[in-house]
Amino acid sequence: MTKIALIGGSVVGNLLTDTEKINIDTPYGEMSSPIEIGKIGGVDVAVLYRHGRPHRIPPHGINYRANIYGLKQLGIERVIGVSAVGSLQKHIEPGTIVIPDQFFDYTKGRKYTFFDGPQVVHISMADPFCPDLTDVFHKSLLDLKMKSLKGGTYICIEGPRFSTRAESRFFRSVGDVIGMTLVPEINLARESEMCYLTLATVTDYDVWADNPVSSTEVIRVMKENEGNISNLLERAIPRIKETRSCGCGLSLKEAGL
Repeated sequence: MTKIALIGGSVVGNLLTDTEKINIDTPYGEMSSPIEIGKIGGVDVAVLYRHGRPHRIPPHGINYRANIYGLKQLGIERVIGVSAVGSLQKHIEPGTIVIPDQFFDYTKGRKYTFFDGPQVVHISMADPFCPDLTDVFHKSLLDLKMKSLKGGTYICIEGPRFSTRAESRFFRSVGDVIGMTLVPEINLARESEMCYLTLATVTDYDVWADNPVSSTEVIRVMKENEGNISNLLERAIPRIKETRSCGCGLSLKEAGL
């Protein structure tokens, strides 16, 4: 049974062997893509293309509830997100893979919960990322001697535009990297009692730096990072223990359900 899912772009799907596609109907509408099932390092893995395949869905238009609901229906317990981010700090250079331990939500108009009423649930997000997945991927990054950072705050903005210089200077005071896709993906995973981890690949310095960010630059560095992400996933995924020992699977119980 597949219990691990990757959400990201083509780099994650290109690693799969022995693939099959599954379409899952959800009460929230269509998922971003069919789910591809295959193996990475001999381990069964599900892959979902966050922006569709080909890349066609902007960050604010992603049907996050359908995506997470569909993965839950498949029996997924652990979700690993892969995303491109900008750096808010000088020491976090492009090419770095960051494993955040906190996030700051600056989005504005997304569907953030499965519990719209009459049932109301207040999920704890004090420590939003799975500690077990963090340890596995951090150790793998060290083994591979990749440029990486364990810990830090991911600022999630609405998009699809990039920040103004004034916004970027403000975000620097509270965060380390900035992206557009973490929220509400991580919220919904917690409500679904899934473990969640983000591999935030730094493609550029945000506009607090001298040169404004451009999509061309982001795409160029992201392509360069694809090899590192592939090697990391192939090293880390076989190290994930089959049985969970973290508390992520008790989120609803702790919320009173």
